[in-house]
Amino acid sequence: MTTFPVINMEKLNGEERASTMEMINDACENWGFFELVNHGIDPEFMDTVEKLTKEHYRKSMEQRFKEMVASKGLEAVQSEIDDLDWESTFFLRHLPVSNIYEVPDLEDEYRKVMREFAAQLEKLAEQLLDLLCENLGLEKGYLKKAFYGSKGPNFGTKVSNYPPCPKPDLIKGLRAHTDAGGIILLFQDDKVSGLQLLKDGQWVDVPPMRHSIVINLGDQLEVITNGKYKSVLHRVIAQTDGNRMSLASFYNPGSDAVIYPAPALVEKEEEKYLYPKFVFDDYMKLYAGLKFQAKEPRFEAFKNIENTANLGPIVTA
Repeated sequence: MTTFPVINMEKLNGEERASTMEMINDACENWGFFELVNHGIDPEFMDTVEKLTKEHYRKSMEQRFKEMVASKGLEAVQSEIDDLDWESTFFLRHLPVSNIYEVPDLEDEYRKVMREFAAQLEKLAEQLLDLLCENLGLEKGYLKKAFYGSKGPNFGTKVSNYPPCPKPDLIKGLRAHTDAGGIILLFQDDKVSGLQLLKDGQWVDVPPMRHSIVINLGDQLEVITNGKYKSVLHRVIAQTDGNRMSLASFYNPGSDAVIYPAPALVEKEEEKYLYPKFVFDDYMKLYAGLKFQAKEPRFEAFKNIENTANLGPIVTA
């Protein structure tokens, strides 16, 4: 197996641009994941984000997590638990409307830093979508437009901590799933590992690297690329020592965005439309109950709806 793809974004500005673009394309086609270095977000700023996130967990969330574990008797479980994740999380919404001032227990400095971090990640997400457009032969801005809907994209960050787990063989940090949305940007702990993806039938570690941003593709990019790029099953393995921090930022279509394969791609490849047409919010409602199941039945469900509703042929907007 080749090594996990690491993309040095600085090389996009020089004579290695073509080979770097090819690496990105290969990662999208064969891994569904890649890791970015030299992505333009200041390393010292990332250190501040990490420090404040870990402080917030210790002050506001650690005790609650311990109480939850005690109340469910999880230290002493004897058999595998398949309906619970060993994680402590909260969610920050950035777009279309921020909720950062409504989330309780956040220090003012942390709010300010996370707002700035989100702004930088949003810019990076849109830059990446245009790089994908270039690789796919789509016009610049196509993916951003496809995600836009009437109010712009949905963008938010899931802030997670994975505390030490006494029975990591019986409780997953996060059960295997594909992400429902668009493009995901992950700032993960560089000391405690745990994230794995499924490749060629084997679980592969996503290496923790200092100041890197891990990128993975969600179900919506699989649909828009008509399966050329695919979302990939991934999970988090709980560890017996160390507390793993994970900031996963989801740049997703707007709730009313209509998602379907890009006609230019289907026509270019002289293929059929392999995926249905649907409204993103409808997909999310279905996904909510089926997150930890295979993605294919989700797509099939919408094919059946599309046929019944007779939405007609897909047309370019």
